[in-house]
Amino acid sequence: MSRIGKQPIPIPKGVSITIDGQRIVVKGGKGSLERTLHPVIKIVQQENELLVDTHEQSPSSSAFRGLFRSLVNNMVVGVDQGFTKVMLIEGVGYKANVAGKILTLNVGYSNPVDFELPSGITASIENNTKINLDSIDKELLGLTASKIRSIRKPEPYKGKGIRYADEYIARKVGKSAGKK
Repeated sequence: MSRIGKQPIPIPKGVSITIDGQRIVVKGGKGSLERTLHPVIKIVQQENELLVDTHEQSPSSSAFRGLFRSLVNNMVVGVDQGFTKVMLIEGVGYKANVAGKILTLNVGYSNPVDFELPSGITASIENNTKINLDSIDKELLGLTASKIRSIRKPEPYKGKGIRYADEYIARKVGKSAGKK
């Protein structure tokens, strides 16, 4: 049985939830998100919390219960507080710049790389090497951060590249001079 799926989802003040069959719409101070639920999942709204349940009892439906509980909880937290992902750029001459919805990265290629931010994602740059990504959609935020990281993944010898702020890069020892 899913332990996560059994936990209720608290609804903060200022967040409204509309359930229409298998469609759920969550509106809050930062925006609105909607999602279609799996047919085996049902959501029951009580006073100030949501309960996720299944129509049948099976291991796969229990897994879907935990998954959709997490997805709906991320929607509620996103429209209430929002999510932030911080990325760091390391390397000599590596820098970033943002103009509107275009993130320009100078990360060691002959030309700068222009990355178009999807709608719903905002970026800000600190000290030319720190990228702050903000969104109400946690799934879209993680996907966008992953795509930005894949432009220049951090390498293990000097750590040059784009990495998450909380990511640890295991460093390798380089080749030593020829020994006799």
